[in-house]
Amino acid sequence: MKLENIIKNTGASILHGSPAAEITSITSDSRKACPGALFIAVKGCSADGHAFIEDALAKGASAVVDASRKGLALCADNFYGHPSGKLQLVGITGTNGKTTTVTLLYHMFRNLGYECGLLSTIANYVGTRRSETANTTADPITINSLMAEMVEAGCQYCFMEVSSIGIEQDRTAGLEFKVGIFSNLTHDHLDYHKTFAEYLRCKKLFFDGLRKDAVAIINADDKNGPVMVQNCNAKVVTYSCRGVADHSCRVLEESFEGMLLRIDGTEAWTKLTGRHNAYNILAIYCTALALGTPADEALLAISKLDSAPGRLETLRGPRDLAVVIDYAHTPDALENVLETLRAICPERELVCLFGCGGDRDRSKRPEMAAIAEKLADRIFVTSDNCRTEDPDAIIEEIKTGFSKAGLLKAVCITDRKEAIKAAITLAKPSSTILIAGKGHETYQIIGTTKHHFDEREIVNEIFELIK
Repeated sequence: MKLENIIKNTGASILHGSPAAEITSITSDSRKACPGALFIAVKGCSADGHAFIEDALAKGASAVVDASRKGLALCADNFYGHPSGKLQLVGITGTNGKTTTVTLLYHMFRNLGYECGLLSTIANYVGTRRSETANTTADPITINSLMAEMVEAGCQYCFMEVSSIGIEQDRTAGLEFKVGIFSNLTHDHLDYHKTFAEYLRCKKLFFDGLRKDAVAIINADDKNGPVMVQNCNAKVVTYSCRGVADHSCRVLEESFEGMLLRIDGTEAWTKLTGRHNAYNILAIYCTALALGTPADEALLAISKLDSAPGRLETLRGPRDLAVVIDYAHTPDALENVLETLRAICPERELVCLFGCGGDRDRSKRPEMAAIAEKLADRIFVTSDNCRTEDPDAIIEEIKTGFSKAGLLKAVCITDRKEAIKAAITLAKPSSTILIAGKGHETYQIIGTTKHHFDEREIVNEIFELIK
């Protein structure tokens, strides 16, 4: 593709090369520059791409342009032939529920006989081909290249998590969403956004950008739902588990095995459990209807879905122990999971093990302690992905959220594996033990290094020891 066509209507300006130059690849990483490549110099959060122009040219880059972050995304959209417009692209944003919702939609539509793509926190999929992911919302070159692969592979749908940081950094600029979903908005990412108002503003930008022929599906039970669709050009559809909305859901029964729901007056079974998952299921149902799936087919497909990995994943062990692994790493998510487990088995001792990630929003640390104190019988505070912070210092900040009574039922063990071992071995028979924070992750980040850390393996090892 000619350089002039790649940068058309993007605001990018040529620093090196001819407008007629033939470009065979694009990159914003000078290490990936090569003959035929276009190097797009962008000023990022941690580095300025303009400082690496000479490196890119030394590696043989055929052209260099200067672009904003939005310009980078639009260049990627042009280069890959506007792939999002050739897919039924569904995006979900919100604090909690994004991964579960897009993963279930991916499996649901595959079960309905469609080829699909998935862009999520856990992994990216082009059809059945999996690739790893580094961020909730990838960089725009990766996003567009994967969508181009989806189009080439015959995919009709793509389901995508859209993070507030990704929105603010224009990673989704130029993408043509057919459906946008708002799940909820609670405390998270304030290390980046600084204020809740700014966090909300970035989420709202996603809905401001939807086209008239798109559908905005909004959780009406979240007070921020109506705010999201102020000035939104798309058709608005609301859902609720508590009040009046276009589509409604009520939980009739729930257990570890699943829930019986009443959705728009029809009873339906799901293998997922927890009232927060009732919202996820309802969002999936609304999306299926918006994409033209008959209601009865949608409900039948929902009944066959399994939960996303690391979301209320239950391992049964000796002494009638139930260990639940969940990704809950925000105050709201932790509260939802603990309330779910308390409701399912009110007579069982409820043990909560959690930590907080390093180099992330510090203000939520004491909040999570207060929630654990309120809802759990016994608490183990430990490290999560401490990254470059001192894990003991993180634990000390968490402890400030406990009252004197909370401190008496909390045990602090910095080594996460040892904390898990203690939580399981010291639990009373017939206890439920929540291991919160890492969910699907099979690693722990200490410093800047990822170390293998699979909580399923660890739990099963401990089960063998206490048989």
